[in-house]
Amino acid sequence: MTAISKDLVAATSIPVILAILKQGESYGYEIIQKVKEASKGQLQFSDGTLYPILRKLEDKEFIISEWRIAENEKRRRYYSITSKGNDYFKDEHAAWDAMYQLINELWNLQPKLYTL
Repeated sequence: MTAISKDLVAATSIPVILAILKQGESYGYEIIQKVKEASKGQLQFSDGTLYPILRKLEDKEFIISEWRIAENEKRRRYYSITSKGNDYFKDEHAAWDAMYQLINELWNLQPKLYTL
């Protein structure tokens, strides 16, 4: 399995987290597990990676959070995407689709064979 570079993880972390929160509200550990599962273990956020990104997303008003008592009586902070976050995600989704198409096109170019 090829390791994902730190630069690529940094570039994709916000769209990845917003994609998870578009599926419904979630708390930190659950987000970490969903990323790990969706990437088949290739991408694993640590607490030190995830929580600063969540704070940044809250500062930008892309997500909101709320403390609650979970079924196991532990306090958990649940995160939800906002309408501003949804709008940002739509724009990011379109940009990533365009980038995917470009990379796919370039990586699949076949050299032209010229006959003399």
